[in-house]
Amino acid sequence: MIKLYSWNVNGIRAVERKELFQPFLDNEKPDILCIQEIKAKPEQIDVELGDYDAFWYSAEKPGYSGTALLSKIPPLQVINGFPADIIKKFNVDGDKYGDPNLEGRVIAAEFEKFWVVTVYTPNAKEDLSRVELRHKQWDPAFLAYCKKLEKSKPVVFCGDLNVAYTEDDLANPKANKGTKGFTEEERSGFEAFIKSGYVDTFRMFTQGNGHYSWWSHFAKSRERNVGWRIDYFLVSDSIKDKVKSAAIHSDVMGSDHCPVSVTLEL
Repeated sequence: MIKLYSWNVNGIRAVERKELFQPFLDNEKPDILCIQEIKAKPEQIDVELGDYDAFWYSAEKPGYSGTALLSKIPPLQVINGFPADIIKKFNVDGDKYGDPNLEGRVIAAEFEKFWVVTVYTPNAKEDLSRVELRHKQWDPAFLAYCKKLEKSKPVVFCGDLNVAYTEDDLANPKANKGTKGFTEEERSGFEAFIKSGYVDTFRMFTQGNGHYSWWSHFAKSRERNVGWRIDYFLVSDSIKDKVKSAAIHSDVMGSDHCPVSVTLEL
């Protein structure tokens, strides 16, 4: 069994200062941990890694975005960012906020039997000014990249996708319809993953609402479980029968997101 976890830490140094990162590693013991929003350069990170190999992909802008992959299983190769052909094909060249290719948003790691890809999908912004980047560039490019990797091995991809797919994936769907994270454009981007053969692992085991991975800091949202499910693990259809469990770890504190996980028998 291989345990894979994904966690948007919303600043790894902040979680370290709260002394909550090391206990998470010690308690959950993931074989592979994918992290989003590290908001740090590698030299700024002071984590006791033990028997993990660490791969950091920081944004050029200090204190912003960034992803990481920690693994007890040595990967065959690790690739940061989209390849040039994907960037060119989908014109992923940025917007007024900057170039997402310089924001440390995607890591792909090849293992013996599968690829693991982690992603921190660009936020659409409150005024939806980044929806176009999401809808026309980022989401299609990310899907194409996963399909390209899948030609060699099945893909497990995870991360903060910054979208609630269905009305069951957020506490207040009617009030939030059309707002960032729940626009038709963002939801259709996720639907494209499903239509392309990727399986939302959590929904293999758990249906209905009330299962969230992110909560606003306002109005005691987490205490009241008024949240959104925007962190996911999806797998190639060819290995869905290898998925033995999928969970949301809402009891793990330290960030406005909680970790999500899958266990694979591969």
